[in-house]
Parts: sequence; C-alpha cells; structure tokens
Amino acid sequence: MALPILTDDALTSTADGSAVALSLPWIRSLPHSSVSDLRLRVDGDECAVEVPGGEGWWFVQDRLVVRVGRTLPPGGHTVTVSFRLLIPYLPAGPDAPLLLDFAEERRLELMPDTPWPLAASAFNWTPELIRADRPATDIAVGIVTSGVASIVELEPGQLWRSFPTTAASEAEALRDRIAEAGGRVGIVGASLDDWIGPARKRDDDERFAFLLPQLRTAHALGAEGVRLPIGQAGPAVLRRLLPVLHELDLTVYEELQGQQAPDSPPVAGAIDDIASLDDRRVRLLVDTSLVMPALPVSYLAALAPSVPDALLARLTDAWLEHETLEAVVAHLRSGAVPPAEHALYMDLLVRFGRSPVEPLRGILPLVGAFHLKFWDLDDADGRVSRPLRELGALLRETGFAGTLYSEWGGHEWLDAAPTPLTRAHLALAARALSGA
Repeated sequence: MALPILTDDALTSTADGSAVALSLPWIRSLPHSSVSDLRLRVDGDECAVEVPGGEGWWFVQDRLVVRVGRTLPPGGHTVTVSFRLLIPYLPAGPDAPLLLDFAEERRLELMPDTPWPLAASAFNWTPELIRADRPATDIAVGIVTSGVASIVELEPGQLWRSFPTTAASEAEALRDRIAEAGGRVGIVGASLDDWIGPARKRDDDERFAFLLPQLRTAHALGAEGVRLPIGQAGPAVLRRLLPVLHELDLTVYEELQGQQAPDSPPVAGAIDDIASLDDRRVRLLVDTSLVMPALPVSYLAALAPSVPDALLARLTDAWLEHETLEAVVAHLRSGAVPPAEHALYMDLLVRFGRSPVEPLRGILPLVGAFHLKFWDLDDADGRVSRPLRELGALLRETGFAGTLYSEWGGHEWLDAAPTPLTRAHLALAARALSGA
C-alpha cells in the first residue's frame, strides 16, 4: 500500500496566499537533499516551488510545506504533486543510490480562513517531550517547520533544565530558529511555585522574584505574553508586575478553564481584580474546556472499566445536569474507586466544564486569547465542533481580535501522534469557527 503524500488537510490558506503540506511517503526520515524534481500544480496550473536545501531533515511526522504563490478561493481544488527521492542508504547498483519517483493527485478542500490567528501549543507534544527522542527545542521548532502553525505557545518548564532562570542566549537562540522557520512565539506558559517544600509557602516578595526571570525569558523569546492560572498571582503581585510588563512589552494572561466558570465566586473575584487594575497588560485567557456539551468519547472509554453502568450512562447522556456531578462525588466518597483511578475521576470535577458559550460575552472585553482545548477528535453529536461554531459567532459579533491556540489535553488516556492530531484539530477548528 502506497504511503500518502496529500492528506485531507494538506491545502491551507496563508497570510500571503496558500500552501500545500506534503507528507513523506517513506518509512524513515530523509535529508532535505534527498528531494529533487519537485513539481506542483493546482487546478492544472504549474506553481513555482523551492526545494529546501541545507543540512535539514524531512522528519517522518513532519510536512514539507510548499507555498502556492497566489490566493485560492475557498472550496475544492485539484492538487497534483510529483518529486524524486534519493534513498541514501539503499544502492541501485554498484555506483549509485536508489532513486524513486513519487506522484499523487487529489481533490482537496481549501481550509477556510478565520478572522483570528490560529496557533498551536507545544504542550500538545508532551508525550514526545517525555520520550526524549529529540531535543525539546527541536520539537518546538518542528511545530513551525512541519506547517502545523506559524505561532507557537511554549512551555519553558518543558524546554530547558535551567528553568525557571533561563539564560537569555538560550531563549534568543530558540526565538531565532523559530523565526528562520517562518514562525514566532505567542504566549509563554509561566509557573508560580507557591510552595518551598511541604512546610513553607513563598511570600509575595519570593513569588515576585520567582516570576521575574520567567518574564525576561518570555521577552527574549519575542513572546507577546505569559500565562498564569486565574487568581494565582493575586492583585498585590500583579500590581508589582505592571512596570516590568510595560518595560518588557508583555501581557499576563490569567486562564479560566474547566469548572472555573466566570460567575463562580473565586473566579468572579479574580476577574474583578483584573478589571480594577484597568491595564491592558493584564488580560484573561479562556480555555474552551469551560464549554463542553458532552464528555470526550475516548475519555468515557478509558473510564468505562472502573465505573458502574448507571453512572457511565449518566456521564454519557447527561453531562450537563448538576446531578451528574453529585453522582460522581458520591461514587468517589464511597471508596469504590481504586486509588490509581482517582486522577482520571478528578478530570470530571476539575478539567471538564459545563458552561454555555453565551455567558462569556460579559467578560470578552477583558479576554486577550483563547485555548481551543480538545481531548480527541471524535465529533459525535458535534461535541467538539458545536461549541467552536457558537464561539466563532460570538467572537465575530463582538469584534474579538486575539489569537486562538490549539491545546490537546488527552495525553493521559489517548495514545496519538501530536503532529497529525494537532494539524487535524486546527483544520476542524477553522471549519467550525468560520461557520463552514
């Protein structure tokens, strides 16, 4: 069976036209120098292309992004691609390597453009980072080189052993590599470690000092801001951060997610604190795990072996009912849940939200960015796409102008390759947000 070159989401819109992302039709990574005679036609018209040079590699999970020098209208287009691959480790005779010709033609749908930049969080690649087959910084750069997204959200705590005090030279080197690939850093995930061991909590001076080097790292990365959990810093620390944020041209984004609905008492108080600061250097970031009409299919499958049939049926069919959460709490208190399963159950109480989209309208003037949280891509009954369609309508109506970041949260129970998964999620999100 031939390996695909053109997948369903290969044709995309770009800021300066369109692009075709090519999958490597081979069983292992190959150097860019292996590619020759690359030709691309769209609707029968030849496109000028440039074969990547240098000493780079075409990684098997990455895409080779070929720019189309013109803007294509939305809808179906016939894409034809051909190229030759030199297989450097296989001989074709006594004095020559193996050369293979590849070609494919497909009718592809151009992914609709959105009024908002779509980006990807490096958090999606956590399983690859933990496997440590490649340096963490290479994985971060690969998000751009593979054509998944040109704006990336980075997690310094996953990138450098020197965290939280990273040398500016390290951050600047990564910034430059991402820029050379045609991308930029959007938000940086900061961390505020409140505790020093089990017995002592940091005071505000120590908390400020813990954050300060992370802000300087974000600045060296060329980021637009840093992300913190809603309310964690507190108004006193936020006020102390404001002069630094203005100096470094950064914004703090405080994130709401899961069960942290805007009208819940602790969250509402933190939102009021941000509003009272009246400074655009402190904004909200909304994670769409707030607005989940149903639980992820893959999560329900992972939970099924350890949950009673009646509770599983309620979780499947009645997630939005308050009594469902009461039933979850009662089951946890019964002692029937094995300790090893507690973390999976806590997702129901913490990470999965039940709010509708409309109440977000009241806080949108304070919102600067969104996490488009997804757990899997099983869109049964529109459980993935429906809240995005509703969100897109609200954002268009209110003139929102921030960035939307794809963030995958299902690492714990879903074994999937992050690169194609994130690419497919962004394609789904583009269709849903555009109302297509």
